[in-house]
Amino acid sequence: MNDMFELADKLKELRDKKQHLAEDTKKNNAEIEDTEYKLSLEMASSETQSFNRSGTLFYLCTKLYASAVKENKAELYEALKNEGYGSLITETVNANSLSAFVKEQMADNDDQIPDWLEGKVNVFDKVTVNLRKA
Repeated sequence: MNDMFELADKLKELRDKKQHLAEDTKKNNAEIEDTEYKLSLEMASSETQSFNRSGTLFYLCTKLYASAVKENKAELYEALKNEGYGSLITETVNANSLSAFVKEQMADNDDQIPDWLEGKVNVFDKVTVNLRKA
């Protein structure tokens, strides 16, 4: 019986620890995002594309993110099917796949969203700072 109680106590302790770690991770991720944003602004204002610091290469990277406009999601799915891109659709459209797809479509359309996607996806650029061992 003691083993059961010891295991129960250990399980509770581990789950509590997991909860605290999740909270810490959430706070850490917010701090990372804030610091990355501030660093990207500093790099952009000083026209610095990349630099080495303590054996790490920091460089600006712009990624395109696309997501369905919530109110027009059904229309987006229908438009994708009509244009022959129904294979992108599962129960939902994967955000990374949609972003890559929209980027391709924009590249083929003078960096503009094709008319058939207009109002069906939200598109924005996010500047981030990537790290790589130098």
